[in-house]
Amino acid sequence: MPQRHSKNNNDLAFFTYDEKRKLGYGTQKERLGKDSIKPFDVCCLCLKPFIDPLCCQKGHVFCKECILECILAQKKDIQRKSAAHAAQQKQENEEAEERLMLQKAREIDAFDQQNHGAVPQYNDKSYSVDKNGFHGANSVKATSYEEEALRTMKAFWLPSATPEAPVKVDAPSTSTVCPEGKEKLKLKNLFSIHFTEDTSEQKKTSSLDKSYICPSCKVTLTNTLALVAINTCGHVFCKKCANKFVVADKVCLVCDRPCKDRNVVNLEKGGTGFAAHGDNLEAKDFKHLGSGSGLGLVRPAMKT
Repeated sequence: MPQRHSKNNNDLAFFTYDEKRKLGYGTQKERLGKDSIKPFDVCCLCLKPFIDPLCCQKGHVFCKECILECILAQKKDIQRKSAAHAAQQKQENEEAEERLMLQKAREIDAFDQQNHGAVPQYNDKSYSVDKNGFHGANSVKATSYEEEALRTMKAFWLPSATPEAPVKVDAPSTSTVCPEGKEKLKLKNLFSIHFTEDTSEQKKTSSLDKSYICPSCKVTLTNTLALVAINTCGHVFCKKCANKFVVADKVCLVCDRPCKDRNVVNLEKGGTGFAAHGDNLEAKDFKHLGSGSGLGLVRPAMKT
């Protein structure tokens, strides 16, 4: 049976619906796979399985070595910016003092000329004095003419007439921030967390990778579960067990250490770089159709 004419190439002045589909026109959707989501048991900085994990009060988990290097690098950067700001302040103060001294000198010279009729004398014989009172190219009158010409000149290609934009160094913040949440972070605010490893015989024989379970319900922890940690002892539970037992009894289920509601920290799930993420993730890309865009090579043609 022959195909419809709308699916064949034609000489129309517009693209048909089938031609737009083959060129990938419009919004393309694709569901993100497991490889696009950061697992819950990896460091937010090195993206590797964490070693000696530390957690901030917002629930971001880091390797101990990674977060310490990050905080140290931030402190060194703060010291460098503070030194640059102090040097700039010192230079500005020196320039202000120099301008003040020059202004005072000009005021004194103007006062002497007004009261005593003093005329500037030059000991250098290279200066030429004419009848109009010009003392060569460096005279006060000639310099004023040059300054006025530079102010009104539109020749921006001259190096002497090109304005220079001063580089302003602002005073840096003295506090370190979390690389994930961008909130203020101190070393004393970090606490160690402890995951319960699955040591069952079935797990040992089935896989060599480490897996963690909730110490209360023994459910394997994944990205689909909401996890919480207690900042006093560091034990991690699923949120369902934490709300049912830890929050109600005000005690940790593993070490029987007392805790309050403010001690329960929600652990952040693995993000994807998009503004929103969850269990059902889709990537969208809007493509415009135009000549020479090469969109036919980006998305393979559909079978007809």
